Amino acid sequence: MKAGKLPAPARIVEEAVVGPSLGQESINDGLLSFIVALVIVLLYMIFYYGKAGIASDIALLANLFFIMGVLASTNIALTLPGIAGIVLTIGISVDANVLIYERIREELRAGKGARLAITDGYKNAYSSIIDANVTTLLTGIILWFFGTGPVEGFAKTLVIGIITSLFSAIFITRLIFTWRLDNKKKVTVSTKATEGAFQNLNWNFIPKRKVFYIISSIIILAGIVSFAVRGLSYGVDFTGGRTYLVRFDQSVTPEEVRSSLSNSFEGATAEVKTFGSDNQVKITTSYLIDSELDSADMMVEKKLFGGLNSYFVDKNFESFGDENLLSSQKVGPTIADDIKTSAVWAILFSLIIIFLYILFRFRKWQYGLGAVAAIFHDVLVVLAVFSIAYGFLPFSLDIDQAFIAAILTVVGYSINDTVVVFDRIREYLGSFKKREMKEVINDALNSTLSRTINTSLSTFFVLLMIFIFGGEVIRGFAFALMVGVAVGTYSSLCVATPIVVDLSKKQEEKLRK
Repeated sequence: MKAGKLPAPARIVEEAVVGPSLGQESINDGLLSFIVALVIVLLYMIFYYGKAGIASDIALLANLFFIMGVLASTNIALTLPGIAGIVLTIGISVDANVLIYERIREELRAGKGARLAITDGYKNAYSSIIDANVTTLLTGIILWFFGTGPVEGFAKTLVIGIITSLFSAIFITRLIFTWRLDNKKKVTVSTKATEGAFQNLNWNFIPKRKVFYIISSIIILAGIVSFAVRGLSYGVDFTGGRTYLVRFDQSVTPEEVRSSLSNSFEGATAEVKTFGSDNQVKITTSYLIDSELDSADMMVEKKLFGGLNSYFVDKNFESFGDENLLSSQKVGPTIADDIKTSAVWAILFSLIIIFLYILFRFRKWQYGLGAVAAIFHDVLVVLAVFSIAYGFLPFSLDIDQAFIAAILTVVGYSINDTVVVFDRIREYLGSFKKREMKEVINDALNSTLSRTINTSLSTFFVLLMIFIFGGEVIRGFAFALMVGVAVGTYSSLCVATPIVVDLSKKQEEKLRK
């Protein structure tokens, strides 16, 4: 191309280089966090559901095996957003089993035998499982076709994971139960410690909905004020520029490093942040980002070394690059705009499809609007937390490609949780037509608490282990997901459903008249 064989000039608009030291550290940290998280989820399912928990653990391990097999056979690269898709898949896979087991427990409490309770439990859980997974699957397909970069990577593993989790959670566990029953072996869906958990609850979700509206409004307004005053900490993915991760031989402060670089980049600002331990910093600059020179990258690295040379003893430029420059990333302004545009359009289009699907399934526009409102609520709360907290927490809260993946995961989790709640509400409204709507919906919400809390806890445990053991590279990403899971659980009960109630008031009054 440089020899002129093609008439179009070529410029590298996005580039990432990760040194072997940081790369191996990230792999080791990620593997450790994943193993610890998986063990905790497997043990929790056994603790709560007894022998049925063992069946779900076998299905979950099979699901992970299927996902890895598909990724290996299709050569789909496993990126950080891709890992986010797998994390969400684990939550969805566990959720399907939790839905089935909770239904079986209800049938057993109604006095049915084990075989009939299992048959009816699976049959009654199919509607919720299918609705929740189809909405998430539609989101994944749209993001796959309309997204680029991190959005596409997230969508690929999510779509693969949903398909494999449906097979493993429904088919494999059913085979295990059938085999045990045919061999006269007992099937339990609880332990002595959890047998009566979450029964006879009567929390006032609907009567206290105005309190929830006020709490959400305060958090979102605080985020808007913080955004207007402080803004967000945008990463190089959104601003364009170069980012370098540098490890020193001694402790340094961001102010010292920034002062040392003040003259090196000839007027271009350098943003310096501590990255993990106090001897590592992340340096971001827009110096020469628009230069078309082939040597621009090398020039910037030499300027970087020149500014930091005083911190190193007996180091030359080559040894600095091999030993202390752990990673670098370059994103041109054009590709930064492309990432933002594709992410926004993909999310908006997926919200429209979610609204239309819920409208089709539930026959009421109030449900669709409630679900979309809950998603907007969750995204705004996560953004508010990042705007308020950045600079105060000892880890990076940059808005970058990983954050986009986190927001997509929050959207997927939120809609999955909300649809399951809506499905139970629809069932209760059909069964108790003579009772007041608010009372019936409140009872429906209380009946879903066991499923909601178990799914949320298992997913949150996975994210907490990634946050603690996953290393600095992934910590901000895991924090966003933890906030999103907590907020998504809250919004499905305390935002989406109350909105449906308030929107349905006039319609209910007309029906009464």
